[in-house]
This record gives sequence, structure tokens and C-alpha cells, in this order.
Amino acid sequence: MKIISTAAVVRPVHVPKEQRKVVSVLLWLLVVPALVWLVLRVGGWERGLLVQLMAFTPYVALWSLVPTVLAVGFRRWPTAAVAFAIVLAFAVLVMPRARTSDQGPSQGVELHVMTSNMRIGGADPATIVRLVRENKVDVLALQEFSPSGRRGLEKNGLLELLPYSSLGDEPGASGSGIYSRFPLTGAGDRRYGGGFRQAYGTIQPLGAGPVLFESVHPRAPVTLPENRLWQADLAEEPQPEADGPPRVLLGDFNATLDHRSMRKLVDAGYRDAGDATGTGLVTTWPYMEHRGVPKVTIDHVLVDRRIGVRQMSAHRIPNTDHRALIAVITVPAA
Repeated sequence: MKIISTAAVVRPVHVPKEQRKVVSVLLWLLVVPALVWLVLRVGGWERGLLVQLMAFTPYVALWSLVPTVLAVGFRRWPTAAVAFAIVLAFAVLVMPRARTSDQGPSQGVELHVMTSNMRIGGADPATIVRLVRENKVDVLALQEFSPSGRRGLEKNGLLELLPYSSLGDEPGASGSGIYSRFPLTGAGDRRYGGGFRQAYGTIQPLGAGPVLFESVHPRAPVTLPENRLWQADLAEEPQPEADGPPRVLLGDFNATLDHRSMRKLVDAGYRDAGDATGTGLVTTWPYMEHRGVPKVTIDHVLVDRRIGVRQMSAHRIPNTDHRALIAVITVPAA
């Protein structure tokens, strides 16, 4: 295979001597913001408005190619070297999510799990039930789960597929629920500091040991006070316990893998299903409103490292701004 260098592809631009200094300054004005963003991302120093902005890191990584190409075109080699180093650093941070990595154990009992934010219960229940049926979903986690959403799902036959449940439905965006094909023990829900409820329960599939599931929905970091609640909610999410059953957290985390709080939770003993299967850059929000806002990946399936991940896919559901996630996981055999 013939390799063509960037310098050969980008035609040099000849600039009069008196304009070279201006060009150099303009190029650095393009490079420095990307460098600052990179430093903040690596250091995990997002604060205030930066919490929301950090979700767009994959887009900044792509944009960082622009000053690199321009610097090569204008033969500003020091600038090009710095810009290229920034591109490489962003690639190291972002690109692993686009390829399969450590998917964990392949032996065990296969389960199909799904999570969906119902947008204050308004998501189309028929579509959710159809996805459960067609994908043979064993456990369904719901966020923004309202009494009307519950009635709609059950009217469309959800209980025929997933007859067991742990439900914390309530009006507004704070409700949560879990439906299961298998009996649930220790079922309940807890209200986190941000005000949202998270339903949980333990199942024991045929041939497997017990597995603890929780429907996750921390507060969204929309304002400065809510930033603190969001961070506290993520810090309070349950962590795997070596002497306890394996855990699965799935839901709307209101965070991407570019947020330090999210990475800290994953590093506590989980693997992100999207990251493991090469679908970590598949976006999940927003898909209704917020026109012009770049789509980001804030819904996740996190599995205890004792659990393997085989597949993950995203699915559009009418009347909700989140895409649902369906993952195929392998839990330890009994």
C-alpha cells in the first residue's frame, strides 16, 4: 500500500512575507483553544459550564484536525507539530471507544438488557414493547418513568413479556423502574440527592447466580447548583463488591466518558458496554428538541467486570429525546 504524507496531500500556500506573521498568529489562535480543552479534559478539571461542554469532546477532537491541516498548508512547521500532537492526544482519548476492547468473560449465561429514558413518560409504549419482544429482552430499565408511562407499557402487553418488576413511577422526570423476565428479590428504589429515584432488584436467571440491576438517573448538570447534585449523585452510585453479586447499572447517566465523575465510576470496577464493543461513540441524546445541539453519548450500560459484553445497539423511540440501548451481556454461571 502506497502511503501519502500529509505534506503531499496539502498543497503549500505561498504567503507574502509581510503577511506571514499575521498567518502565524491566526494559526496559534486556532491551536490554543484545542490545547486548553485537551488539558482540561486530561486533568478532569471541568467546572461550571465546562461540565456540559466537556460532553462535546469528540467534536473538538475532530475539529483539531483543521489547524493541523492549515499549519501544514502554510508551512508553519512548529505550529503544525504542536497541532499534530494535540490531534494524537485526542485520538488516544476518544478513538478507543470506536473499536472493541476488553469485552470480559465470554462463558456464562447470556442476558439481553435494555434501558430507555421515557421523557416524562411520553415515549411511545408500543415501540418499547416491540423492541423488548423482538430483541428478547430479559431486563428493562426505565427513567423518567411516570404512572401514565407505566399504564401505556402494561396496556401494550409488557407484563406478558416481563412479568416481574421493581417500580418507582411518579409524575415528572424523577420516576424509575425495572421490569424482568425473572423473579426479582430485594426489589426497591432509592431517591438520590438530586431528587431522582433509582429502582433496583436482584434476579437469578436459569443456570446463573444472582445479578443486581439498577436503573440509573442522576441529576442533569444544567445549572451550577445542579452540577454539584449531578456530581454527588454519580459519586453515590453503587460500586461492585467482590463478595456480593455482580452489578449492572444502566440508564441515563447525564454524563459521557469525557467526564471525570463518569470515568471514576467506571474505574471503580465496571466496564462500559459501548466502550467494550466499539460503539462508545454512538450518540443517545438529544433526538427531539434542542435543535442545533450536537448529539452526545449520555446513556450507558455499565457491567461489573465479572460480566462480559457481547453486543450493544441504539434504537430510536418516538416521543422521547433519548435513544434506547440494548446490550447482550454474559453473567457468571451458577
